[in-house]
Amino acid sequence: MSDFPDSFALVLTGGGARAAYQVGVLRCLARHFPDISLDVITGVSAGAINAAFVASRSAPLANIIEELSEVWRNLQLKDVIRIDSRSLARNVFGWGGKLISGGSRVAPRVHGLVDTTPLRELLQRLFPSNEKGEIAGIAANIIRCHPRAVAMTALDYTTGQTVTWVDGCDIDTWKRPLRRGVREPLTIDHIMASASLPLVFPAVRLGKHWFGDGGIRLSAPLSPALHLGATRMLAISTHYAKTVSEADEPQIAGYPPPAQILGQLMDAIFLDVMDEDTLRLQRSNEFLLDLPPRLRRGYRPVDFTVIRPSQDIGTMAAEYEPQLPRQFRFLTRSLGTRETSNADFMSLFMFVPEYLERLMTIGEADADARIEEIKRVATPLSS
Repeated sequence: MSDFPDSFALVLTGGGARAAYQVGVLRCLARHFPDISLDVITGVSAGAINAAFVASRSAPLANIIEELSEVWRNLQLKDVIRIDSRSLARNVFGWGGKLISGGSRVAPRVHGLVDTTPLRELLQRLFPSNEKGEIAGIAANIIRCHPRAVAMTALDYTTGQTVTWVDGCDIDTWKRPLRRGVREPLTIDHIMASASLPLVFPAVRLGKHWFGDGGIRLSAPLSPALHLGATRMLAISTHYAKTVSEADEPQIAGYPPPAQILGQLMDAIFLDVMDEDTLRLQRSNEFLLDLPPRLRRGYRPVDFTVIRPSQDIGTMAAEYEPQLPRQFRFLTRSLGTRETSNADFMSLFMFVPEYLERLMTIGEADADARIEEIKRVATPLSS
């Protein structure tokens, strides 16, 4: 690793529409620390969109986050997927035909349950490309080493490896059996791949391989920032940590509907892993701090904090379900969303302006409540 003794990283996880919560936390960060240097920015799934936005702008941080807030404030489901009846029916019945045919080659080829063309068009408006097809703002900022590194993570369906694409100045990559970092200029396709929810969104092809949502197999969401030399980190999770009594409450009566099962799967894939990774890093820090520096063999303690929702933003999504487009409500209700109090699966698609604004408000309040922790990691070590 090159000599960057002190490096602050912003780590943004996934969660679909729940990523609006991250914007609220960033509003607090920009308000209290307008001149903060974001040296490393990493994102996965919907967090990759927010990461790309912050990394591609060169205005004062407060202006950048206000612009990002405006994007989320006006976001609707039709800006993410096609919700007309014909498009939804074509994809759903296409999947059904594939199942009935037993995977026959003559069955219709369907890539995902929904058409994400609107999301691609939105990203193209937000992130103009240069003549090489790269996101122009990120490419220009990387030349100035501000930020020093930007990373997005996806799952390579072709090999089963977790791949983190990194662009930056004077950085190293890494390779493990099931996860690797690859130096590569970032494009709209990289964001689309990272945010491609499994089965629901179509996979994205880059080169000869197909990629999907980076949260699927990302057991260590903090690791890209660590590989890129972070000594201080602010991670923003969209996972509400339940109390013991809340966790004991039944969410259904009787046999679990598909929505309940999908909600648990989404929690396991996208939300729970941050808890496990922060525990590992905390234990690693405790171990290293007990060792004299000469015995640490190049490893370093990393000061970090994780901001997460103080309210169950998944459950509250059910309040806004009537505001979803009628065609999409028909699809989600067929999965049994009204038979369970677990709305985590539905919350991924809750692109309803009132819900998104509420998440941003909660995120900003949560960050304000923990401003001393944020100040600790946001302050350079030399200060």
